[in-house]
Amino acid sequence: MAPRPLPRLRFGLRSRITIAFALGGLLLSTLLAVVTMTLTRQRLLEDAEDNALIVSINNASRLRNNLSAGADLAEVETILGTLTRPEGASTLVRLDDEWLPDPQFTPDQVPADLLRAVESIGAHQMRVRLDGEPNLLVAIPIPGFDLEFIQAVPLVAVEESLDTLRLILIAAAALTTGLAAIFGWWASRRTLLPLRRVSEAAHAIADGQLDTRLEEPADRDLAMLATAFNDMAGALQDRIERDARFASEVSHELRSPLMTLTASVAVLEGRRDEMPERAQTALDLLSSDLARFSALVEDLLEISRFDAGAARLELSTVRAVEFVRAAVAAVGADVEVRHAPAVDLVSARLDKRRLVQVIANLIDNARKYGGGPTGVDLRLADDMLEIAVEDGGPGVPPEEREVVFDRFSRGSAGGRRGDDTGTGLGLSLVDEHVRLHDGRVWVTDRLDGEPGARFVVQLPLGVVEDLEDQHL
Repeated sequence: MAPRPLPRLRFGLRSRITIAFALGGLLLSTLLAVVTMTLTRQRLLEDAEDNALIVSINNASRLRNNLSAGADLAEVETILGTLTRPEGASTLVRLDDEWLPDPQFTPDQVPADLLRAVESIGAHQMRVRLDGEPNLLVAIPIPGFDLEFIQAVPLVAVEESLDTLRLILIAAAALTTGLAAIFGWWASRRTLLPLRRVSEAAHAIADGQLDTRLEEPADRDLAMLATAFNDMAGALQDRIERDARFASEVSHELRSPLMTLTASVAVLEGRRDEMPERAQTALDLLSSDLARFSALVEDLLEISRFDAGAARLELSTVRAVEFVRAAVAAVGADVEVRHAPAVDLVSARLDKRRLVQVIANLIDNARKYGGGPTGVDLRLADDMLEIAVEDGGPGVPPEEREVVFDRFSRGSAGGRRGDDTGTGLGLSLVDEHVRLHDGRVWVTDRLDGEPGARFVVQLPLGVVEDLEDQHL
């Protein structure tokens, strides 16, 4: 089996801009550091070599001028004691293949290449390391005598200066990189501010605030973006409002013929005993579909109010437990309303008509698709009021727990049409009513581990009050 590729790191646009600025600062500071280091090193070495060469030439000249014909090493040593030496410098002299050694500089430390260069081309200099320290060797032949003057000038001070400069340049590069990253973060934030405003406006539109628009900035390029976004939002708002008006108008227009049909079916129901069996069966099908059609029209009218932004809450304070019990009884459900003792003291400000419809739709959904409701629970969780309706059906598969709240979605039961088939708008209306209360609704498994679904309506703490506090 082929190995799985490693996951790729994904950076956001702001991170990429910040990293780009940081890398740019690092590259620029590194380039400047290399150039500075190279030029400074070359300059310091040239100055040190020029000074050493001047001193060595002067010493070689004084040695030549003070030597007598037939001089020996003793005379040479006497003259060397009068010469000026750079600090830390050492001197070697070779006379007729004999060496006058220095305590710190021995003949075996002289490179053979330097001696050959002196014999072939004359005065020569070479950078070498003596005992691990950098030195400049200057070798000068003295004409008229079989004598070579070799002086070793230490370059430790130059190397220490270069090391100090290197540390300074590294610190400067690190500081420059950090400042570039900070500037990149600031620049990315400023650059992405219009995009963040577009994102916030898009989220507001997605939440139903269709009148959200962007202010046009002074920048011409960003103004084009704002104008295009506002035009798109305006076109979207017009389209949604037009579709909502269409659904509302169609629903209203259907009410009149529905009333006529309902009245006609009622007349036929009154003459049911006079009809043959086949006519009675047809009347039953007509009555069932007419009731379903009427419910669909009412649901469409309710949905169109949400789409048009005309839905408003009419809040009133109710006792949570008593309200839920009354709502369950109103839909004719013989199920237990379970709650913790602490919930007895809780009241809620809510729209009674909408919450009654929420509970009714959840119970009706349990009847049609869940084998009937098995209980209604009330509890406080994380300072939120939760109303849960459980059923004894097969439950809702995890992959369908989001789509069941979509319009005209019946989940896996959608293909089973029968007398109890709903309109597909019940759970969608539940979601709309709950969101209007700034709450949320979801479906999960039953808490007791038994088969079935648990639909949970959660209302925020902002609409929940304590009865004891109301009487203080």
